Amino acid sequence: MLQRLERFSLAALSRLDAWCNRWYGARLNPLYQSGTIVVGLYLVLLVTGLYLLLFYRVAAPWESVARLTADAWVGRTIRGVHRYATGAAVVFTLVHAIRMFAQARSWGARAMAWLSGVVLLVLLVGCAWTGYVMVWDVFGERLAREAARMADSLPFLSEPVSRTFTGERPVPTFFFFVTLFAHVAVPLGMGVVFWLHVRRLQRPRLLPPRPLLWSVVGLLIAAAVSLPVALAPEADPFVRHARIQADLLIAPWLPPAPRLSGGALLGVLAAGCVLLFVVPLLTRRRGARQPMPSVVDEDVCTGCTQCSIDCPYGAIEMVARTDGRPTPVARVDPALCVSCGICAGSCAPMSIGPPGRTGRDQLAAVGSLLDSSRLPPSGVVVVGCTYSAGAFATLLEREGAAFHGVDCAGNLHTSVVERLIRGGIPGVLVIACHTRDCRHREGSRWLVERVFHERDAELQARVPRSRVRVIHAGARESARAIAALRRFIVDLTLIGRVVRLDDDLDDMAECEAAEVNEVPQ
Repeated sequence: MLQRLERFSLAALSRLDAWCNRWYGARLNPLYQSGTIVVGLYLVLLVTGLYLLLFYRVAAPWESVARLTADAWVGRTIRGVHRYATGAAVVFTLVHAIRMFAQARSWGARAMAWLSGVVLLVLLVGCAWTGYVMVWDVFGERLAREAARMADSLPFLSEPVSRTFTGERPVPTFFFFVTLFAHVAVPLGMGVVFWLHVRRLQRPRLLPPRPLLWSVVGLLIAAAVSLPVALAPEADPFVRHARIQADLLIAPWLPPAPRLSGGALLGVLAAGCVLLFVVPLLTRRRGARQPMPSVVDEDVCTGCTQCSIDCPYGAIEMVARTDGRPTPVARVDPALCVSCGICAGSCAPMSIGPPGRTGRDQLAAVGSLLDSSRLPPSGVVVVGCTYSAGAFATLLEREGAAFHGVDCAGNLHTSVVERLIRGGIPGVLVIACHTRDCRHREGSRWLVERVFHERDAELQARVPRSRVRVIHAGARESARAIAALRRFIVDLTLIGRVVRLDDDLDDMAECEAAEVNEVPQ
C-alpha cells in the first residue's frame, strides 16, 4: 500500500518538478530545495522573533501585541513576516518530507534523517502553537483550551489544567511566562535535532542559492505589506464567538475537536505522530529488493582516499592495513551505506562498489552491449540514470539510440564511456538527474567533474570530448532529453563529415606529394 503511495507521489512530484523547471530553471526550482528553504525560513523566524520579543510583555500579552500591530510600517510588517514565515516553513517541511518519501529515502541508513525530520516537524508545529497562545486572542485561547483538555486526559495530573481558563480568576502571568519560555526553548532544541538530521551527510547544503533565498524573503515582505496580519479580539472566557479565524495549516484538527473528548483528540494526534515514526519500517525494502552495501577488494585498493572523499554519506573510512602494506585501505560501514555506487565511479583501479555494480562489472555489461545486436542505428548510446532517463528510455530508443541504464549517474565509471567510444560507438550521451535533485545527493555533480574536470576517476584525455555529452533531465522531461539527443546526432554527423573531409584532403596531399617526388624511369 505504501509503495503504491510512493509511486503515486513520485509521479505527481515529477510533473510539478518539470513545471517548476520550465518557469524557474532547475537551479532555482524551490521544490528541489525545500529543505534548504526551511533552514532559510528558520533564520527569518529567528531574526523577526528576536525583534518581536523586545516588545512582548507577559503581564499584558494582547495589549503588547496590539501596540506592535499599530505600528503599520515596522511592527505590523515584521509580525506579518513572522506569521507568514511560520506557515511557509510548515509547507516546505511537508514538501521536503513528501519528496523523501516518494523517492524512497526514508528507510535504511536514511532512517535517522527521517525520524529527526519528524521530530523537527512536531517541534515546529508545537512552537507555532505557543506563538499563537502568546498573543492571547480568541484563537490563542481556543488552542490553549484544547491543549488543556488533552492534558486533563492524562492520568498523572492531580488537578485539571483547564480550570486555568474558566474565568474564575485571571489567567496567571506565570502561564504566559511558561509559554514564552517554551516558545524560545523549543527552537534551541530544534537546533540540536537539526544537527542529528544532517550529521551523517558530508558537505550538507544548508541554504538555497542566494537569488532563491532573497526571493523568498521578498515574497514574505510583500505578503506582510499587502495582506497585513490582523489582530483578533482579546480572549475573554465569558464571551463566545460564533466564528473564530483559525490557522488550519497549524491546527487542522481544531474544527472537529469539540466533538471529541480530550483523550480521543490526544489519541488521534499521537496516532498520526506514531504513523510518521514507523514509516522507515513500513517502507523498508526486504529480501532481493534490498540493495547491498559496497564491498572493497583490498588486494586491488591503492589507498588513494578518493572514494572516501566522494561518498556523500561518510560511509567509507580509510584504515590501516593488516597485511603490512604501507598504504591505507577503504572500509565501508554497512550501517551508513545507501548503495548509491558513487564510490565505484570514483575508484580508478575499480576495487570498490556495490555487488554487480563495480567498475569491472560495468565494463562487462557494456561489453555485452557492444557484442550484441542492440547497436544503435543513430550511432549514439545513451547512458542514463534509471530514476530519470529510465522513465523515457523507450522514447530514446525510438530515436535510434541504444539505452544503457545505471542506478545513479555518479555510479558510472568513465572507463565505460571510453570503452564505448573505442568500441566503435560514434557518440555517448549521458543523462543524469538535475544536480539538485540527485537521489544520492552528489552523483550528478561528480559525474561532470570526472568527465570534464579531471576528477578521479577521470575520463582520459585520449577520449575526444566532442563525442561525449552530459545533460540533466527529470523523469518528466523527455522532450528536453530527446531534443538534446537530436542535436547531438546532428553534431556527430557534422564531426563525421569534417573527419572524412580531413581524410580526403590528407589523401589528396599524399597523392600530390607522390606525383612531385615520382622519379621517371
